[in-house]
Amino acid sequence: MSIGGTSIEQALASLSDMTGGMVAIGKDEHAQRIAKAQAFMRQQGIAAIYLNAGANLTYFTGTKWYASERMVGAILPASGDIEYIAPAFEESTLQGFMLIEGRVNCWEEHESPYQLFADVLARMGITQDTAAPPRVGICESAAFFIYDGIKPLAPGYTLENARAVTAYCRSRKSPAEIALMQRVMDMTLAVHVATASMLVEGITTVEVEEFIQRAHRKVGAPRSYFCIVLFGEATAYPHGVNYVQTLKAGDTVLIDTGCQVMNYISDITRTYVFGAISERQRSVWNSEKAAQAAAFAAAQLGVPCGDVDRAARVSLEADGYGPGYKLPGLPHRTGHGIGLDIHEWPYLVGNDTTPLDVGMCFSNEPMICIPGEFGIRHEDHFYMTADGPRWFTQPAHSIDDPFGLRA
Repeated sequence: MSIGGTSIEQALASLSDMTGGMVAIGKDEHAQRIAKAQAFMRQQGIAAIYLNAGANLTYFTGTKWYASERMVGAILPASGDIEYIAPAFEESTLQGFMLIEGRVNCWEEHESPYQLFADVLARMGITQDTAAPPRVGICESAAFFIYDGIKPLAPGYTLENARAVTAYCRSRKSPAEIALMQRVMDMTLAVHVATASMLVEGITTVEVEEFIQRAHRKVGAPRSYFCIVLFGEATAYPHGVNYVQTLKAGDTVLIDTGCQVMNYISDITRTYVFGAISERQRSVWNSEKAAQAAAFAAAQLGVPCGDVDRAARVSLEADGYGPGYKLPGLPHRTGHGIGLDIHEWPYLVGNDTTPLDVGMCFSNEPMICIPGEFGIRHEDHFYMTADGPRWFTQPAHSIDDPFGLRA
């Protein structure tokens, strides 16, 4: 029995640490990422980019630092060594977190990090020129105050979004990244199976969330990266509601959760029914499965991302949903990229013309929302190979046997 029938203790006992053999991204791969970015920057005529504390800094340098009200990051020139910018009192701490070493340019608390940024660029040979200003990319995740501080001090630079470089590199995952993502997806799917097994009438969404936290720790993650648990009519709202629900027979159950290990994130949704299944629930569940399959089939190398979204909507409209974003139907994009961030470029949405390329990773989740009744979301992720798309986790099997345990 996959839905209910076991105790919390039995469900936890079914899980064990799954992190054995995982290998973190090493210094050599970070160096390769920097070289790839620099080659692309030279090709595109971009003189330098600023990488702010957060996922972009981690991706290129292996240096983990959280963004705050202080400017901390790195300057990556199109040619030459990467250099860091940080408050002087953080210099030793930052060096301790570094994987890719580099000079740390420091500013005291009363000094301007933005002037320091301009000074470092000039020292690197990237000088301001109002007649032919060098192009300098600012990390797309940087807070506005950083751009706002740099702009008046940089009339001789063309400041632009660094996303052209960061997305080009980060959206194409390496085999090592794919391996890490595969493991965290496997971990979360195991948590889903255990969670479904311990459901019982009268349990609350809060209690299920607490179990999922414990279950993710049992498989080796530090915690759940996020967790959405919904019962009944609340399942019609993609990111949840502001009240606690209590499970009763016949409820649709939607659980969307993931974890993060060695910087990479999982994100899987399963939807099923606790108790007797109505024909309405079965019909909508199957329409959602067909739409997910249509999106996967459309995801071929060179196809624009938007075409994958359109394939899911064509399938849904054939079953009477929509059209477009109208309800009942699919009110949001079909999928998102994933990696160091849970939502990354490119996106499976109508206006994204990015051609699918080897190494790109996406969620596939064309949810059907029926306000006043329930919602069904199947969410699995796939990655692009030279032979086309490949699932990280196999989609839900059937509404009667969502995890394929009876096969």
